[in-house]
Amino acid sequence: MVMPMRADALLTLTHWLSPAFPTGAFAYSQGLEWAVRAGDVPDAPALQDWLAVLLHHGSGRQDAVLLHCAHRGEDVANLALAFAASAERRLETQAQGAAFAATVRAVWGLPVPDAALPVAVGLAARAAGLPPIPVAQVYLHGMVTGLTLAAQRLMRLGQTDAHRIIAALAPDCAALAGDTADLTADDLGGAALLQDMAAMRHETQQPRIFRS
Repeated sequence: MVMPMRADALLTLTHWLSPAFPTGAFAYSQGLEWAVRAGDVPDAPALQDWLAVLLHHGSGRQDAVLLHCAHRGEDVANLALAFAASAERRLETQAQGAAFAATVRAVWGLPVPDAALPVAVGLAARAAGLPPIPVAQVYLHGMVTGLTLAAQRLMRLGQTDAHRIIAALAPDCAALAGDTADLTADDLGGAALLQDMAAMRHETQQPRIFRS
């Protein structure tokens, strides 16, 4: 059972993982830009399916495991980079994690080193005494939201359909955060092959909007 969070802890968490936090997340699409261009994600239903696979079998699940490991104090910093599926995905998680850690150090005074984003978030949550499952839930929801907003810049996707997708995947975010709570570094890995290939192919895509 997930215990209720204190109001101050809840507000800190929503602050850290809000779109306003300066991680530069708006500049990345995790290969979605290539997928839209290639016709693999032509409409809203396809986008929802794409994001669901990413959550359960790709970077969503992997990031949740890394976040929980970091929150327990396990050293998974190098593994987080090693499991990045492409050079751009490595850049994405490194750059966002460093930006997140720098702001947390400057504003909250927490001793969080530069690290891949899920590791930095897990370490910050541990240092601030925030419970890991709600942190992972909001982290995953933020990932879905960010990629859905990216899709709006890439395809014909209205606000209502975008928010239908985010709402539909919210239960997945909540469940996945709990399902990965006791997993370890030995459980890292994924099977989102099309998403990984899209991230790799994006590295040579021109013209493009996003950095990944």
